[in-house]
Amino acid sequence: MINPAHLDLFRAVIRHGGMTRAAQALGIGQPHVSRAIAQLEADLGFPLFVRGHGSAIPTQEGEAFAHEVVQTFAGLDHLDHAARRIRERGTGSLRIACQPSLASRLLPRALRRLDAESPGLRVSVHVPSPDTIWSWAASGQCDLGLARPRSGYAAVEAEPFLNLAAVCALPRRHALAARRVVTVTDLAGLPLIAGGSGSVQPAVEAVFAAAGVTPHFALMAEYTAARCGLVAQGLGIAIVDPLPARELSGLPIVLRPFRPALQIETLLLRPAGRPTSRLAERLIDHLKAERDALVGR
Repeated sequence: MINPAHLDLFRAVIRHGGMTRAAQALGIGQPHVSRAIAQLEADLGFPLFVRGHGSAIPTQEGEAFAHEVVQTFAGLDHLDHAARRIRERGTGSLRIACQPSLASRLLPRALRRLDAESPGLRVSVHVPSPDTIWSWAASGQCDLGLARPRSGYAAVEAEPFLNLAAVCALPRRHALAARRVVTVTDLAGLPLIAGGSGSVQPAVEAVFAAAGVTPHFALMAEYTAARCGLVAQGLGIAIVDPLPARELSGLPIVLRPFRPALQIETLLLRPAGRPTSRLAERLIDHLKAERDALVGR
């Protein structure tokens, strides 16, 4: 078995062109270097140097062995670099599943912050349904998830991330646009635009039921942008998530607080029982910073 310390000294002798100079460079005694090289030659079964007049000229075998040693240590240097990169940046790969309302602004801004810290990230962003996000988090198919609350997923660590009150989206020239607040009774008999089953729609219907008002859902659209687009065409009124709705400034719509208040909650999800990578932890910090900036905390 070759002694790794002897290989280090062999590399030093090759690099400095002699045992005496290698010893001086390393701050050790020359006899120690000579003994180590002699033992290495005995272990290998062939001479590495031709000695004389304080110099050490590599033999042909020594040159061939030096080449192999260089290749080996290049691999070790690569491993050292890889270990340092993993220590500082994690694996460099992230899988994120995000609900649509946060996928166009908040998440990209957080990823921009992360990329500035760790260029060369490999990130995949998916925008599936809330149930799919929970399922992926439970099975480890994503590192982080941002989704509406769901029940029945035991293998997920969930923490509160964002809680905002829904708003009422109205055509700009609608009579209710002059109101400071729109109530559930104000919407009685008016055409409404429903959201998809994975949205805030069940909570909206519960609010109407509690108020004894029968809603008239004339149309349905899965995402806030689509519902607001229909509102802009005068096809109805929608109860929507304020974050994506505020980004649609080019549409002829107005947003008004809705009463009774209807909270839209978002949770941050992680697979349970698995340590969160350093990269994911840093992204979480940036997500929270962007969230706080967005809601004015």
